[in-house]
Amino acid sequence: MQLNTIKPGAGAKHAKRRVGRGIGSGLGKTAGRGHKGQKSRSGGFHKVGFEGGQMPLHRRLPKRGFKSLTKHLTVEVRLDELSKLPVDEIDLLTLAQAGLLPNGAKAAKVIASGTVERALTLRGISATAGARAAIEAAGGRFAE
Repeated sequence: MQLNTIKPGAGAKHAKRRVGRGIGSGLGKTAGRGHKGQKSRSGGFHKVGFEGGQMPLHRRLPKRGFKSLTKHLTVEVRLDELSKLPVDEIDLLTLAQAGLLPNGAKAAKVIASGTVERALTLRGISATAGARAAIEAAGGRFAE
């Protein structure tokens, strides 16, 4: 095999469709666009979901569910991350200084991942039921 003899497989390449090039091409005259109407014209365009003035499907169907606008403002913190902190009294400022809170975070929630061995005091931080039980079992408490 030489590089100058390499060819694509049979049927792998085919000519680009050339519309509007006469009756013999099979796509002459209307060029596959049918007769009349907005989509047959050049520049004929309508918005996605537009149904000719009829109420669009996405507006006919009812709204469903709930989308929280503050979900991305709360950060999850693991128990083992808390146990690595050098202080016993933890609040949002402490977590931010330790690099556990990204910019824009307004709240933190402790999740039960890992263990905590010492008594910690958490101020203004919420926790899951399992994390709360683990912190209180180690002698810690939640101060509001």
